[in-house]
Amino acid sequence: MGVLYVVATPIGNLEDVTLRALRVLGEADLVLAEDTRRTRILLERHGVAAKPISLHAHNEAARVDRVLDALEAGGTVALVSDAGTPLVSDPGARLVAAALEADHVVSPIPGPSAALAAISVAGLASERFSFVGFLPRRAGERGALLASLSTRPETLVFFESPRRLPETLRALQQAFGDRSACVARELTKRHEELARGSLSALAERFAEGTKGEVTIVVAGAPSTPPPDVEAGELDAEIRSGLEAGRSSRELAAELARERGASRRRVYARVIALKRSE
Repeated sequence: MGVLYVVATPIGNLEDVTLRALRVLGEADLVLAEDTRRTRILLERHGVAAKPISLHAHNEAARVDRVLDALEAGGTVALVSDAGTPLVSDPGARLVAAALEADHVVSPIPGPSAALAAISVAGLASERFSFVGFLPRRAGERGALLASLSTRPETLVFFESPRRLPETLRALQQAFGDRSACVARELTKRHEELARGSLSALAERFAEGTKGEVTIVVAGAPSTPPPDVEAGELDAEIRSGLEAGRSSRELAAELARERGASRRRVYARVIALKRSE
């Protein structure tokens, strides 16, 4: 029986690697890396002689058999991503599932995580949070997901590309209102930036885009929803409209107009009731 180690590596500063991670990477029979060039920089910096082979989104399926053969022979395999903890918005899930299915040991080597690093310094509630990752690229899918998240009380964590940051901040403000948030950019690197403020202020600040890796942390929904959203009468009208086959957006727009309520909040309530049916 072999062992597959899932090894967290630095998200920026190469000094953030753990001693255990370096030992495992040095002793492994096979090191799999999302980007071998980036991993070699880390290994060479710390004097580790391992020669990584690639495992990324486009070749993961093809690598599984080779890894399983190594594990079947009793070997040890280390899996790393470009940065941070593997499988968190990174490839590797197929490999881990295959190793477990074959009854091999899969063991975590914990360490850096951009999501946790951003949460720790965002200045927002951290008792409960949800990691969302990257939002869908299509506007309709993105809007539906954000609507479903708009009433969640816990802090929300997103990953985003620097190019899409302005569009995403505007979408978050439209879906959630002007909540407090933090844009954490280039964490642990030389040009680290932590921008805190309202979503509207952050959208203005990053209107021209930015550079580097980006994590967004957004405050959860207020603990006490507005009365117009929670009113039993409104819920009854929503259920009646859904039963009649009305579309969620059309129904929310009409009820918000009739009640002088927030269309965004009414739509969030429509989605919540629709999912609970």
